[in-house]
Amino acid sequence: MWYEWEMEQRRLGRSGPNVSALGLGCMSIGIADVYTSSVRDDDAAVLLIHRALDLGITFLDTADIYGVSEVQVGKALKGRRTGVTLATKFGFVLGQPGKESAINGAPEYVHRACDASLKRLGVDYVDLYYLHRVDPTVPIEETVGAMGDLVRLGKVRHLGLSEASPATVRRAHATHPIAAVQTEYSLWTREPEDTLLPALRDLDIALVAYSPLGRGFLAGRIRTLDDLAPDDWRRHNPRFQGKNFTKNLAIADRIKQLAQEKGCTPAQLALAWLFTRHEVIPIPGTSSVTRLEENVRAVDVRLGQSDIARIDEALPKGAAAGKRYEPAALDLVDR
Repeated sequence: MWYEWEMEQRRLGRSGPNVSALGLGCMSIGIADVYTSSVRDDDAAVLLIHRALDLGITFLDTADIYGVSEVQVGKALKGRRTGVTLATKFGFVLGQPGKESAINGAPEYVHRACDASLKRLGVDYVDLYYLHRVDPTVPIEETVGAMGDLVRLGKVRHLGLSEASPATVRRAHATHPIAAVQTEYSLWTREPEDTLLPALRDLDIALVAYSPLGRGFLAGRIRTLDDLAPDDWRRHNPRFQGKNFTKNLAIADRIKQLAQEKGCTPAQLALAWLFTRHEVIPIPGTSSVTRLEENVRAVDVRLGQSDIARIDEALPKGAAAGKRYEPAALDLVDR
């Protein structure tokens, strides 16, 4: 192997397992029409995950809504399950053609969804089971109570929430210990610093950061919408639209300049910035082994206080132009 160090470890909450400081988000492994470079071949997906494991990544994140991702992750883990912290999510229920998806947090659905995920993954248990989005029609105590039943049945080891408000996290944690809360967090999405991150620190819960590279924008490789496939969903994201795109391109350029001065890539700088928050575990997704290896090297980038101050000056909170989701999706977060 090309590295001589051991991957840094971080704990998932007060009672959760130790995991690699960098995880692998597996949404692009399974959904063909989400990102331009999504993995569309089972063998390629398995090879990518195996390379991640070889590089010391022990934290894999998937979801039942990610197409065939659970199946592909399951194939990759055959014979390699030991030492891997496997996370999956439930809650989204696909609607009929022409209808929007719904969220289901009903206790009976919790059990059905878990059993279905275990079957697709080909495992007896998952290490971390998330509620993907909070169902406003079901008290969080009822949903998390059912998830706690899964722990007692041995189907799940630890519980998590995704895109939940601090108040909901506290209610859930009082029902059953929560190991991790997943939310979007990066240099251009810093809202968790306002109320969520302080609450998680108070409760000793880890923050798992998805889209830590700003949906690829912060890596500096997206210069125009033509760099995205016609069916790439980011074309409809507010931050990729019109004047917002132009303003955010300037942010990417500032990150690139800071990265060059630090002797690393923009992606590595963005991840290294997150590593300075010790309760945060970023889970960048990729379909490229080359990008995977680049991301892993971010663990070696050390940022001092002066580096962080320069980054904050160049990219203050709220610098990104546009909402992080379109209105319908934005309604599902911070519940």
